[in-house]
Amino acid sequence: MTAAQAFLDELPTLTAPRTTGDRERLLMAVADLCDRSNLAGEPLASRAEINALLQDIFLNLIASAERDLRRRLAERLGGASWAPHGLVTILALDEIEIARPVIAASPVLTENDLLKVLIEATLEHQIEVARRPELPTAVVDAIIEDSQPLVMAALADNQTAHVGIAQLTRMVAASRRLAALRSSLVRHPKLTVDLAYALYAWVGETLRGAIMARYRIDDDKLHEIINAVVRDQRAGEDHTARPVPDLPSQSELDLEQQLISKLDAAGQLRPGYLLRALREGKLSLFKASLARLSGFPRDAVDAAIESGRADLLALACATVGIDRSVFPTLQRLITDLMGRRIIASPAAQADVAAAFAEPPETAARTFRERVARLMRPGD
Repeated sequence: MTAAQAFLDELPTLTAPRTTGDRERLLMAVADLCDRSNLAGEPLASRAEINALLQDIFLNLIASAERDLRRRLAERLGGASWAPHGLVTILALDEIEIARPVIAASPVLTENDLLKVLIEATLEHQIEVARRPELPTAVVDAIIEDSQPLVMAALADNQTAHVGIAQLTRMVAASRRLAALRSSLVRHPKLTVDLAYALYAWVGETLRGAIMARYRIDDDKLHEIINAVVRDQRAGEDHTARPVPDLPSQSELDLEQQLISKLDAAGQLRPGYLLRALREGKLSLFKASLARLSGFPRDAVDAAIESGRADLLALACATVGIDRSVFPTLQRLITDLMGRRIIASPAAQADVAAAFAEPPETAARTFRERVARLMRPGD
């Protein structure tokens, strides 16, 4: 009797597990069976039937499995080529501690699966996709198109990603406003001399020294070429990269703070002003006002909004007293100004509802905890 036949004979007693231990033993037994030379001892037709049955068992069990069991299963299936595709895609969209080993290494995930994670999952999931070894070009393009700073930084660090000259050119152009990309790009193995010239124009002295050491170019000649590149960019002659708005200058930020201070002193800095700022297209002013009203650090507000996470935005809004009915309008205005789409998944809607159900002080505490995890290096 083969292992598969023995397992199937016992299936009626296993498929109704009553305890956590029962479920874990059943899941791991199915995993063991799947991992035995792809059921090589079975006839071909029987093998296909058994594989289909095992996938059904996996999918039915995972829906009710405890978090810790899902995590251990994800760790086991992370590098398994035999893992059921449906199960792997479910785990890839689970919470990040469960999804991470699958996103990082599963050979079962397709290019379309990775694109789906970028669209539907959280910022942490997107960062993990950007770190995935041998990342396909289509996924690289999608990350660059969205231009989310933390995800772009992870992509710049991924030297095995399938990045061509076109993609690297766009990343170098984006590094003009995203300083976190510059160090990784200077050391990127595919950086060309021409792209180094462009990068040189806006990096600091330390990175300029690294460029000079790597390419051994005459200093006078380099400055001459860089000046020409900068003139071309100012004249609008560089169409290789997606246009991105410049960050506010320091003088603009100072004016924002002066305006907010005056409004606050006069008692006019209220939740309604946040919506007005967005309707006038002033996203930076919205962020600064939200930071003042909530007491959150400005970098925490920036990270929360740039993440695209509905739960963080909802928690910040709940903290300052914005009404739940106003939130969809506020969210739409922000996503329009950032050039993104709203992903209104059931999970995101549930997160928003939960955020507005909390008292303001609880919402503020939850916001701080989640943003701290978001901004923690390496997470």
